[in-house]
Amino acid sequence: VHILHTIDEVRSIRKHLNKDGQTLGLVPTMGALHAGHLALVETSKRHCDKSMATIFVNPTQFAPHEDLAKYPRTLEADVKKLESINTDYVFAPSADTMYPKRPLQASQPLPQPTDLLANYHATYVDVLGSEYCAEGGSRPQFFRGVATVVTKLFNITQPDKAFFGQKDGLQ
Repeated sequence: VHILHTIDEVRSIRKHLNKDGQTLGLVPTMGALHAGHLALVETSKRHCDKSMATIFVNPTQFAPHEDLAKYPRTLEADVKKLESINTDYVFAPSADTMYPKRPLQASQPLPQPTDLLANYHATYVDVLGSEYCAEGGSRPQFFRGVATVVTKLFNITQPDKAFFGQKDGLQ
């Protein structure tokens, strides 16, 4: 398995795959992998020439009262699991890679425009009506964070196919 940490590394791999006419399947995760995640990678491997799992604990989907710091981070164990099923690539970016500027929380007051542009990541994907379904009512920032990070991952990896679990479908 090739472990990638930067956007440039991913884009270089993608460029070579495109040149060789190979397809890429993407399995986005937040790590702490279990059998369901591995089954998604296996499905990706059956449908695409190469497969990439992402491991990124996304800070923008956590509310201020939720404990982002306590979310399990098990990269080494996750990589071993992915190696055991011959996953081609793992993209494990840092928060600074995904959000080069501080994320602006939905519950946070809007800073002054000059501070906003200089210091905050200010572009998000909002899912209209998400507050009426599943976790949206109790976690209003959740769908915004998930939709934003998935859009960013799609933009970075440019997969031919993406594979999501049942829980992802609910979300």
